Parts: sequence; structure tokens; C-alpha cells
Amino acid sequence: MMEDRFSIVSVEEDLIRANENVAEEISSLLTEKGIRSFDIVGAIGAGKTSLLERIIERLKKKYRIAVITGDVTTRIDADRISRHGVKTLQINTGRECALTAFFLKEALGKIDLNDVDVLFVENVGNLICPADYVLGCDKRIVVVSLTEGPYVIKKHPLLFKISDIAVINKIDLRNIIEVNPEKMLKDALEINPDLKVVLTSAKTEEGLDDLISTMEL
Repeated sequence: MMEDRFSIVSVEEDLIRANENVAEEISSLLTEKGIRSFDIVGAIGAGKTSLLERIIERLKKKYRIAVITGDVTTRIDADRISRHGVKTLQINTGRECALTAFFLKEALGKIDLNDVDVLFVENVGNLICPADYVLGCDKRIVVVSLTEGPYVIKKHPLLFKISDIAVINKIDLRNIIEVNPEKMLKDALEINPDLKVVLTSAKTEEGLDDLISTMEL
């Protein structure tokens, strides 16, 4: 039984190492093409797609944008994004609860990267699995919302440790839900003092300019 557990751990380590190798290939490719890239992670309902829609509307006249969306089975998010007139590709992962660099590499082969300035990758809705797999993007953005409760950041510290930007979304509900976004911001910085944290509302677009500025776009 002990040997079986060691074998499983060894296989997982091999998969993670192989994923990191592919992520390095992706990073080199995107750098060579001059493409800015963002891996956006967060739970279902945090507002990742809504924020992306608002960002795209602000930037699509300035940049040639491509979006890759990950989901277990549906293409709901891809359909929402494609309405904004940007290149959109859906990845369905089946049983996998996160995108891997292998998925992303295959998807990139279906896009003319010579016609892209900015790439957004919307990961599968999950705050746990994506922590295991880097994708080779320039920056990772983790999105949480007030509706997930006051302890969502403390309960998922790993993603905040390895992300570059944290977004605390749905602050338009701060007077309705008894959750303090400033306390959530403090929790995030206690986990990762180098993290750039932005408070936003995809509904009212409050904080959207700050987010775009933080993304250096």
C-alpha cells in the first residue's frame, strides 16, 4: 500500500514537471510573438467572464485580442466573449478541473499568433486545481468576489501566493452582503505582500480602470 502511494506521488510530480516544461515553451513562443498574456483563475460565479467582457470592450480598439476559455463541458463563456468581436477559442477539459499547459499549447496551434497582441486565458472555474499547473502566461490573475464569503482568500492561500494580481470583485454588494472588501484586501497582502490587489465591480465598472492600469495595458 505504501509503495502504491509513492508511485502515485511520483507520477503526479512527473506530470507537473512535464507541464512546466511545456509552459516554458509557451512562454518563449508568446514572448517571441510579442504577445502579452494573462491566466485568469477563480471560482465559478466570481465574475471572471464579466470582467473580461468589460476589459475587452475597453481595449479591443487598441489591441488585437484573443481569448481562450476553459470549461469542463460547456462553451457558455466562449459564446459570451465572442459577441464582443474578438478571437475566441473554447477548451473543454472533460474530467480535468483546470487547464494545463498541454491544453493551452494545442489551442495556440489553432490561432494565428501573428494577429494577436494580447491573450487572455480564462481558466476552469476553480480555486484549487489551477494552483498545480502553470501555463506560461506573463501574469496570473486570481479573481474572488464578496459573494464567496469573508474567508475565501484565507481558505485558498496557495493561489494568492503564486499570483501576480488579485481582484476582489462585486464590491457593489458591499452594503448588502456583510463582507468587508478592505479586510479581504488585507488578507491577500498578508499572504503575498508583493501581490497587486484591485477592488472591482464588473456590474458598475468601478475599479476597472485601476485593474487595466495594474495589468499595464
